[in-house]
Amino acid sequence: MQLLNKYKETIIFGISMAALLILLKLLEANFIVFNYRLDFFIGAIAIIFTVLGIWLALKLVKPKIETRIIEKEVYINTPVQKEIDLGEIEKLGLSKRELDVLNLMATGLSNEEIAGKLFIGVNTVKTHSSNIFVKLDVKRRTQAVEKAKRLNIIQ
Repeated sequence: MQLLNKYKETIIFGISMAALLILLKLLEANFIVFNYRLDFFIGAIAIIFTVLGIWLALKLVKPKIETRIIEKEVYINTPVQKEIDLGEIEKLGLSKRELDVLNLMATGLSNEEIAGKLFIGVNTVKTHSSNIFVKLDVKRRTQAVEKAKRLNIIQ
């Protein structure tokens, strides 16, 4: 208690200085807010739109399809080498070049790659492919290869 009485004036002076300092800071903040309220308003809108843009971009970029990789064991049977059925080739009327194209198709080469291996044009490969499809009565390369293997035309 004696300590409070001894420093009473100093404490009152300190409290009044602190109150005056708080009042000045409030007036300064009030002055800044009122003079620059348009700037604060524009800044707040800019921050809101920036946050909204980032959120929307993350929503739009998120993939809607989930990709899953499934590993399966595949057993490959090595087929026994069969004799090519020459009678079936003659019956279907396949030429030597069409057989070459069909064999290269079976290895999975594209038209351009087949043309490069046989030293012929891509359009010639397409013509041979069309003839093969008609003669084997199929619509796709995979069907042609499958049917040719079934008929023992290719290995």
